[in-house]
Amino acid sequence: MVVSLTAQDIRKVATWPLLVEALRNAHRRPPADIGDTFVHSGPNTMLVRSAYVDGVAAGVKAATVVPANTRRTPALPSIHAQVMLFDADTGELTALADGTEITGWKTAADSALGCDCLARKDAKTLLMVGAGAMARPLIEAHLSVRPGIEQILLWNRTRGKADELSTDLAHLNCTITVVEEMDQAAGQADIISCATMSAQPVLHGANLSPGTHVDLVGAFKADMREADDVVLQRGSIYVDSFATTIDHIGELMIPIASGAISRDDVLGDLHALVSGEAGRRTDDEITIFKNGGGAHLDVMITAALVDAHMKSGATG
Repeated sequence: MVVSLTAQDIRKVATWPLLVEALRNAHRRPPADIGDTFVHSGPNTMLVRSAYVDGVAAGVKAATVVPANTRRTPALPSIHAQVMLFDADTGELTALADGTEITGWKTAADSALGCDCLARKDAKTLLMVGAGAMARPLIEAHLSVRPGIEQILLWNRTRGKADELSTDLAHLNCTITVVEEMDQAAGQADIISCATMSAQPVLHGANLSPGTHVDLVGAFKADMREADDVVLQRGSIYVDSFATTIDHIGELMIPIASGAISRDDVLGDLHALVSGEAGRRTDDEITIFKNGGGAHLDVMITAALVDAHMKSGATG
């Protein structure tokens, strides 16, 4: 039987603890075999990402990223995607899932696991840079692993979108403040999550306070980055996967090519973080987690959601 998960099906069973733990447990397995293809048409991108996760499943995600969709009338999501899962042993198709919905949960859970492995336990202030579609799930996911966060600062190039996000987050038990000066806010934050479509750095390392954890999400192409060289030089750098970040995304490609940092400055991936082989060493250490995504994460998340869906009593 092929299980089909709509966006509504996913939202019925998805929780941040479920998905963060699914990623954590899957990263205790051997590294996945990953293959990615990117094709472009101007600013638009199509990604076809595949992965074989031993003991979990094989899978493919096909996605389009069209930044201009958010400016259409009516606005459309910037990402459209589908995920297919195949049995790890027999190769049979086992599930089809709304990849756009999966992408949001996967991306935020990925960053939350990185945060849980790297951010100080006593973190109180979260700065969200960017107020797009990923901002709310990233905030909620970070709160799930650092429930002691008391203050959320919001910054966006367009103030109105930050104000809208602030209203959407009014249900949270936190003080929410829209800020105009991002550099000043960065110095106040214990955790900074960046999810923008910027090709030029918006986060400047000179403003970071000791002990800050930086979560870099937005950059996904070779010409994109969110943090300047100083951020990367001041911090200890970790990635979710070496295979999807170092040679694919400008966040690391550009400073490595310029000599601002070296490959050796990337200290570990989620396998090393989850196992405890790598991680924060002092309270004053600045830590950086580059969220690069990848089909292996989509496979892990989709498999967990299919299992939860079936356990809920659903039949397909």
